Amino acid sequence: MATLHVLSHSPFTDGRLASCLRVLGPEDGLLLCGDAVYALADASALRHPRLYALEEDVQARAVVAKAAVEVVDYPAFVALTLTYAKVNSWL
Repeated sequence: MATLHVLSHSPFTDGRLASCLRVLGPEDGLLLCGDAVYALADASALRHPRLYALEEDVQARAVVAKAAVEVVDYPAFVALTLTYAKVNSWL
């Protein structure tokens, strides 16, 4: 069952990103929003075929993505939640 994992916390404050990456399955998606978009600056940390980032947060933080990512707006975010069977927010 494919899951969309939503991460909003900075990758520099705790181990949530590392924990999330360990459980990601090949069909799962990872959506970065909030301070989690800072992870895009390190391409080596994020190698997942279904990687998304919220456009508003990427722009607000002036992040230059070095990882392959699909930048999405809020309507596309909602569409992603309907595409995956489950949504898991890493609070």
